[in-house]
Amino acid sequence: MSFVLRRLLASIPVIIGVTIIAFLLIHLVPGDPAQTMLFGSNATPEQIDELRNQLGLTQPLWQQYLDFFGQLLHGDLGTSYVTHNSVAYELVSRAPSTLALTGTAMLVAVVVGVPLGLVAGVRPNSVLDNIARFVSFVGVAIPYFFLALLLVLAFAFQLNWLPAIDNGAPSGIILPAISLGWGYAAILTRLIRGRVIDEYRSDYVKSARGRGCSELRVLLAHVFRNSSIPAVTMIGLQFGNILTGAAVTEVIFGRAGVGSFLATSITTKNIPVVQGAIVLIGISYILINLVVDLVVGAIDPRTQLSGASA
Repeated sequence: MSFVLRRLLASIPVIIGVTIIAFLLIHLVPGDPAQTMLFGSNATPEQIDELRNQLGLTQPLWQQYLDFFGQLLHGDLGTSYVTHNSVAYELVSRAPSTLALTGTAMLVAVVVGVPLGLVAGVRPNSVLDNIARFVSFVGVAIPYFFLALLLVLAFAFQLNWLPAIDNGAPSGIILPAISLGWGYAAILTRLIRGRVIDEYRSDYVKSARGRGCSELRVLLAHVFRNSSIPAVTMIGLQFGNILTGAAVTEVIFGRAGVGSFLATSITTKNIPVVQGAIVLIGISYILINLVVDLVVGAIDPRTQLSGASA
C-alpha cells in the first residue's frame, strides 16, 4: 500500500505538467474558436468579440489556465464549444469504443508477439526464428496508418471479407486492431527473443538443467518468467502509445471514439474538449504505468524493494 501511495504522490507533478502542456498546445494552434463557431453566419467583428468575451478568451493566458485548473480540481472538464454538452459526458460516451480498440490491439500484440518471441528465442537462427525476425522487421518498418490502408485494400475491397468502415458489428474492429497492434507485436517479438536468448545463457538455467529439470520447466518456470518482466513493462509503456495512435486509426476506419473526437476538436479548436481529452489520456497513462509496476512487483518482489530503498 505504501508503494502505491508513493507512486500516486509522485504522479501529482506529472499531472500538473500534463495540464500545462494540454493548455499551451491548443492555444498554440492557429485559429480563433469564436470565428470557427460563427463561420457561415456573416458575423460582425463586434459579435465575434462578444463571443470571445463570453468564452473567456479575452483574459490573459495565465488567468485562463488558472480557471481551467480550478475546474479540474472540482472534477469539471468544461463545456464543449460545439455541442454545448459537458466534456466529461462527451469523452465518457466515446471511451468504450476507444477502449475496445486499444484493448483488442494490445491483445493482437501479445497473442502475436509473445509466441513469436519465445519460438525465436528458443531456437535462434532456425527457420522459425528467421520467419519471426522477418515478421517483426515488417511490423516495425511499416507505419500503422499505412498498414491500415493496405489491410483495407486487401481484405475490404479485394477480398470483401471485412468492412472498411466501422459498422457496429464485431467484425468492424478486426482491421483497426490488427493495423494498430501489429507494430507493437513486432517490438514485443524482438524484445522477448533477445531476453530468452540471454536467459538461456545464464548460469541458473544451466544449474536447473544440471538438476534434471525438463526443458519445458526450464522454459516456463525460469526463462519465460524472467523474460516477462521487461515485456510487461514494455506493454504498459506501449499502451499509452496505442491510445494516441488510436486517434489516426479511428479516423481511417470511421470509428466514433475519443481519438477521432479529439482530432476533430483540434481542427475546430474546441479548446475544452482538447484539454480534457489530453488530460484524460495523460491520467490513463499514469494509471497504466502504476498497474504495470504492481504486476512487475508481483512477478519479482525485488523491484518494489529496490523502489522503496531508492
